[in-house]
Amino acid sequence: MAIDSSLFQIMYTASSALLYPVVILLILAVTVSLGLIGEFISEYAKRHRNVKELEHIGRNVQENVNNSSHDNAASHLLKLDQNQLVTSFARDAAEHLKQNSLSSMDWLSEEYEVRMTKRLEQTKILSTVAPMLGLMGTLIPLGPALIGLAQGDILQLANNLMIAFATTVLGLFAGIVGYTLTLIRKRWYWQDMADIDYLVDSMECNQ
Repeated sequence: MAIDSSLFQIMYTASSALLYPVVILLILAVTVSLGLIGEFISEYAKRHRNVKELEHIGRNVQENVNNSSHDNAASHLLKLDQNQLVTSFARDAAEHLKQNSLSSMDWLSEEYEVRMTKRLEQTKILSTVAPMLGLMGTLIPLGPALIGLAQGDILQLANNLMIAFATTVLGLFAGIVGYTLTLIRKRWYWQDMADIDYLVDSMECNQ
């Protein structure tokens, strides 16, 4: 029984010691989520997709590639004005076209797919980890709160419950932000990848 008591005491001490790191990480998660909201609003304001322009340039690129006029095809790509990632891809693809490196287009499109996945990782991690931290911040103070209740210390009980409720709210807030931004950005990037695939098909039609 003495061994069990020592083991439980060690577990209790270790879990209690995690409270401050958890609180710090939660505050950091909320700060990051607020920054991501601002970044999301800025990205939304800059998004611009013109399907007619995309189709027109795609046809011109296809025609010039078929005629082996790679410089002309590259000049059409440089005129593209779409969402940031699609425009950036078009500029990089134009440089490859000028070097007659059509075989690298699939590799380049995959690089952009990895870049989009990387941008989604932040919000995915936030949406998963923040609620877990909130749950940890809820459970850790319950031990001292129950001790305070058993000893009739209402102040200790109230303080620990306040910490438990606050960490729950912070964790859920950061998790909601991360989950929402992940869903919306995933839809955006799927559309961007569809546009990039269209441009790749235009450049590789005879390859």
